[in-house]
Amino acid sequence: MLSRRLALALAASLPFGAPVLAQTGDWRRAHPELVFSIIPSENSSGVLDRYAPFMAYLSQALGVKVTLRVASDYAAVIESLRAGQVHFAHMGPAAYARAAIVTQNGVEPLVTMANSQGAIGYYSVLYVRAADPAQSLADLKGRNLCLVDPNSASGNNVPRYALNKLGIDPEAHFGKIVYSGSHENAVIGLSQGTCDAAFNWWNTERESNLLRMVAKNMARAEEYRIIFRSDLIPGSPITMMRSTPEALREAVRRAFIEAATADREAFLRISDGNATTYVSVKPEDYQVMIDLSRFIDQMRRRRS
Repeated sequence: MLSRRLALALAASLPFGAPVLAQTGDWRRAHPELVFSIIPSENSSGVLDRYAPFMAYLSQALGVKVTLRVASDYAAVIESLRAGQVHFAHMGPAAYARAAIVTQNGVEPLVTMANSQGAIGYYSVLYVRAADPAQSLADLKGRNLCLVDPNSASGNNVPRYALNKLGIDPEAHFGKIVYSGSHENAVIGLSQGTCDAAFNWWNTERESNLLRMVAKNMARAEEYRIIFRSDLIPGSPITMMRSTPEALREAVRRAFIEAATADREAFLRISDGNATTYVSVKPEDYQVMIDLSRFIDQMRRRRS
């Protein structure tokens, strides 16, 4: 059942005089169960464990069962959303931009998370091993680089865009480029010597994929250091298809925005206690990522 607080919030968001049941009940009859998908930024067991309480919260807040599905890769999230196999998804900003392009703006970003310092967005950083003598991108010429996924913002698109602005062609500059498939695997590849440098996401000194791995005893922070950091990247959005009922999209938006207060324990768990709240976002907030994705497409076409 919806909490009284959330029900009032939903009612306040409806046009004046519109019956609440007519606006919110219809989508529940059509969607008695919702599937929420998430990008594979870490191993699937870690995601399932972290998100279990939040799925329970969403189920209660929305009044229908919400099931979590961890996608095999970034493209799978986009295709599942477009095919209607997934109703809403947590996507990286580059994956959202790709979805906007392939669906001809058929997707809508609803909310994103504000980090521990209240900022909306994050960075792409380049790690090397702490003992490595490299101090800059120039020092990595001829050496191997780990990227994450072709549709990852911090793990591929932003690095390529940033390198291009510096006059660096990754394929010519690095000895070999390896796609690791996830942010965790990129760090593991660096530790095992598969690559000499690895791009990854980083929010603040307190919040990053590396520190999440440290908390799970998968890495030691002192074994790595950052030699490059990008400009700020728009935050990863919770995304839905525009073809879904508007009342459903607004109910999902409200549930996420209310999460930090309605079920704070579940909310803090999905961010390891390092986020402040979810905030509403608009398509225009991600135009920079759409432009970047088109730039990446142009680069690929030139090489083909």
